[in-house]
Amino acid sequence: MTHRLPDITQALLEAARKAGADAADAIAVQDTSVHIDVREGKLEQAERSEGVDIGLRVFVGQRQANVSSSDVSAATLQTMAERAVAMAREAPEDPYLGLADPDQLARDWDIAALELFDPSAEPDPEALQADALAAEAAAGAVKGVTQVQSASAAYGASEVHLAATNGFSGGYQRSSRSTSCVAISGTGTGMERDYDGDMRIFQADLRDASEIGRIAGERAVERQGARKPKTGTYTVLFDERISSSLVGHVLAAINGSAIARGSSWLRDAMGEQVLPKGLSLTEDPHRPRVTGSRPFDAEGLPTAKRLIIADGVLQGWTLDLATARKLGLSSTGNAARSTSGPPSPSPWNIELTQGSSSQDDLIRDMGTGLLVTSMIGATINPTTGDYSRGASGFWVENGQIAYPVNECTIAGNLRDMMGRIIPANDARPYLSRVVPSLMIEGMTLAGA
Repeated sequence: MTHRLPDITQALLEAARKAGADAADAIAVQDTSVHIDVREGKLEQAERSEGVDIGLRVFVGQRQANVSSSDVSAATLQTMAERAVAMAREAPEDPYLGLADPDQLARDWDIAALELFDPSAEPDPEALQADALAAEAAAGAVKGVTQVQSASAAYGASEVHLAATNGFSGGYQRSSRSTSCVAISGTGTGMERDYDGDMRIFQADLRDASEIGRIAGERAVERQGARKPKTGTYTVLFDERISSSLVGHVLAAINGSAIARGSSWLRDAMGEQVLPKGLSLTEDPHRPRVTGSRPFDAEGLPTAKRLIIADGVLQGWTLDLATARKLGLSSTGNAARSTSGPPSPSPWNIELTQGSSSQDDLIRDMGTGLLVTSMIGATINPTTGDYSRGASGFWVENGQIAYPVNECTIAGNLRDMMGRIIPANDARPYLSRVVPSLMIEGMTLAGA
């Protein structure tokens, strides 16, 4: 990290004031990334990027504008500020815009406790290539794998700093290390594809590359001979790999932006039962070594653990300052932003209450139905919650996996679906979204 991001953000704020802004906030992000792809035992592609991106938001009365750049020269900072102020003067007024009050700002956070940055040395490209090659070799060694589509390894490090004219100034570093592999079984029209991968903040936590490749290969082979299931109404079990997408639909529905627009299938559900009794959805932005953790949000407000759904009952929305003001509420400290746009509400780390049964137990109990392991496409009506997605996975007969299936569609209504989910106990605790396999009875399945 060669640039002093606090200096850059302060310089942006000073330029904004000189240009005529009543208030402003600035964000600076410095990234380093290395990505290695291999194919057929050889290096296919190696990429390295380094750079700084900056963003400035200015306020002129109740009008705002946002500008961004990757040039941090003094002349550019001045030009950005002048342009942003000119744009803001032409923007429409919004009575809900504005920075946080000084007494709302985060203070005395413990960034070290979150363990967001691995202090060990950046891996050499040769080490990343070795991981990618090991994953590819392990996948290719699985009987039935006809080719390995891709095997990759990557490393990233970033620093972010936020400052505003209300007195806030803070930043932190992040790191990431990942390995992934995509394997193919069969040939021609009988080809099937599957994957495995892992990404961690600390390199020492990353799963073994050979294990990742082997699992990708085994999953691809298991999909051989897939066929369409019969159309009808069945129990559907969403595998832990994709079950978090269901929770994602809930999170989108309680986002303050959707609520303020009135375009959410949960817009009138505050205080109502939206999950079965006994199930809670918790947000915790302070979990160590987890990608969704952060000490403060993009408006400088402190982040905190909160219950989004308690014992099945919806407790609150996900809000930044603007959406909270529109709804007559307080921000939940969930503002997120890039350098190129203003803040908007976003969830952090999420955990759904796990059940007491394993996925195998649920498969045994479901009798006949579909175990979904991957989904493609989506037709989701955000206002009504009507849900339809392409799916593939495994058909279950008499409580046992019978054969792989593909080219089918599952459909239902999210409000009804989420009200009768049955969770397994197989969620991975180190993910940002800790969601187990979820079983839902009575879904519509369109196949053969």
